[in-house]
Amino acid sequence: MLDPADVLTRLRTRGSALFRRGWGRRIAVAARRVEDIIDLNHTGLVVATVFFAWSVTPSLVPRDWLFQGLISGVNAALGYGVGCVLQWLFRKWIRPRIRIGTPPGWVRYLVKIFVVVGCAMVAAYMLVLSADWQREIFGLMNMEGTTRAAYLRTGGLSFAVGALVVATYRTVRELVRFIARQLSRWVRVPPAFAPAVGVLLLTILVITLFNGVATRAFFAVANSAFSVRNDQMSDYAVQPTKPERSGSPDSLAKWETLGFEGRWFVSHGPDPMLISAVTGKPAREPIRVYVGLQSAAPNATEEELAVAELERTGAFDRKVLVIVTTTGTGWVNSLSTAALEYMYGGDTAIVASQYSYLPSVLSFLADRQKVAVAGKKMFDAIYQRWQQQPQNARPKLLVYGESLGSQGSESAFDGLADLRSKVDGALWVGPPNSNRLWEQFVSRRDPGTREIDPVYADGLVVRFGGDAPDLDRPSPDWRRPRIAYLQHASDPIVWWSSDLIFSQPDWLSEPRGPDVTPQMRWWPFVTFWQVAADLTNAQGVSDGHGHRYGSLVLDGWAAIAEPPDWTPELRERIRLQVELAEDYERTVK
Repeated sequence: MLDPADVLTRLRTRGSALFRRGWGRRIAVAARRVEDIIDLNHTGLVVATVFFAWSVTPSLVPRDWLFQGLISGVNAALGYGVGCVLQWLFRKWIRPRIRIGTPPGWVRYLVKIFVVVGCAMVAAYMLVLSADWQREIFGLMNMEGTTRAAYLRTGGLSFAVGALVVATYRTVRELVRFIARQLSRWVRVPPAFAPAVGVLLLTILVITLFNGVATRAFFAVANSAFSVRNDQMSDYAVQPTKPERSGSPDSLAKWETLGFEGRWFVSHGPDPMLISAVTGKPAREPIRVYVGLQSAAPNATEEELAVAELERTGAFDRKVLVIVTTTGTGWVNSLSTAALEYMYGGDTAIVASQYSYLPSVLSFLADRQKVAVAGKKMFDAIYQRWQQQPQNARPKLLVYGESLGSQGSESAFDGLADLRSKVDGALWVGPPNSNRLWEQFVSRRDPGTREIDPVYADGLVVRFGGDAPDLDRPSPDWRRPRIAYLQHASDPIVWWSSDLIFSQPDWLSEPRGPDVTPQMRWWPFVTFWQVAADLTNAQGVSDGHGHRYGSLVLDGWAAIAEPPDWTPELRERIRLQVELAEDYERTVK
C-alpha cells in the first residue's frame, strides 16, 4: 500500500529534477512569451465582459445567434478599449498619489487566472440567460427561436469578432508608431512632441466630423455606391405599355430614369381584370406616377415633372389622389398602394418620387433635411394644381408615408390645423421618434393613456393603432379629415431616440405592449445602444410586430378613407389578395 507522504516526496523530488534540467524555466519563459503576444489587459477584459453582458440583455426584437454574436463582439471590443483607458488613467493619475505595495509574482499570476476564469464564467452564464430571453421574445412574435445549445454559438462568434476588432486597432497603433519613428529619424520631429501632435490631429478630426466635412464625404461615397444598385434592371420588372404608368412609351418620365424601386413600382400592381375578380365590380386601370432622381430634365424640377405626369394621365379626374413620400431608396410599399387600388376599383392615382440612393437608415443619419424638403416641395406643387380643379370635381387628396417617408410627408404641414385644411386624410406608418407632428401628439396625449397607444384629444381627429381594433378607440366619433398613425410597441424605428441615453422612456415605465418582454430594462447608454442595434433588424420579424405592418395598412386606409360600398367581406378578400402579392414580391425581388 502506497504511503501518501512518500508519494508527495517523490513528486517534489521529480519536479525539482525537471526544473534543474530546465523544463521549469522553459515553461515559465513560454508562458511569458504567450502573455507578451496576447498582451491581455485584464482591466479591459473585465469591462469587456460587462459590455458583453449588457449586449445580450433583451431588447425590442429577437436576435438569432449570428446577429447577436456580431453585436456582442463589437460591444466587447468597445468595452475592452474603455477598460484600457481606465487602467491608463489609474496608473497615470491615481496610483502615484497613493501607496500601494507590489504583490509577489505568484499572486499577480493567480489574480490574472482568476480574472480570466471569472470573466469566462460570467459570459457563459449571461449567454444561458440570453438564450432563454431570446426564446421568449421569439415566442411573443409567433416565431420559432433557436435552442439554448445553438444560441451558445454566440459566445464563440463574439470572441472572434471582438478579437478581430482589437487586433485591427493594434495594427493601426503599430503603424502609427512606425510612422512616428520614421518622422523622428528623417524629419527630426522630437519624440516628446508626439503626444501633443496626436492630440492635435485627433482634435482636428473631431472638429472635422462635427462640421460634417468627413461625414458628407462618407455619405457622398455611399450615395455613389448605392446608385449602382439603383441602375440595376430586374428580370421581374418589365416596362409598362399602358399610358397610365410612368415609364411607358407615352410617359414623360423615361423608364431607364426611374431607378430600381421606381421601375418595380410602375411595372406591378393590380389591373382592372384582377380588381374586378376580387371585388366583383367593374374597375379602371389604376394610375401610378413615379419620378426618379434622373427623370427630370436639366431645366425642370421633379415636382414639375410629377405634376405634368399627373395631368397627362388624367389623375385629377380620379376619385382618389395619393401623394406617397418614399423611403431613402425610393421604395414604395406595394401592399399599401395595391390595397387602396382594390378599395376604389382602380379609380385612383398614386404619385411618388425618389429623393436619395441611400437606404432609409443611412438617409436618416446622413441628411434628414433632404426628405423634409423633398416631401414639402412635392406636396406643395401637387396641392397647388389640385386646387385649380372645381371644388366639387376634385379627387380625395390623401398623403401616405412609411418609416422615414412619414417624416418627409409630415414636413409639408405646419401643424394639425394646416394638415386638416389641405388633405382629406393622412396615413403614416412606423413613424420615427423624431417626427415633429407625431412627437407633439404623443407628448400631449390624454392623461392615463400609454405612449405606445396614446389617445390625443379624445381621438376626435388623430388616432394611433397597433392593430385594427385600436383605430376604433376611444369612441365611434372620429371626425373627418382623419389622421392615423400605425405603430407597434416593438418597432425600434418608432422608439429609438437619443433621449434613451440619459432618461427612461414612458414606453418602458408604463405597462408594456403585448410583444415586448417584461425582462427588458432601461439602463443609461445601454438601452440606447441596444435599440439602435435593433434598427438594422426591425423587419426581421413576423407581420404584426417590429417594423412589419403587413395588411394592417389596409385597415388604416379603411379607417381614414372608407369607400361607400365597403363591407367586411370585401375587406378580407382584398386582404388575402394583397398578402399573396406581398409574398410574391419578397420571393422574387
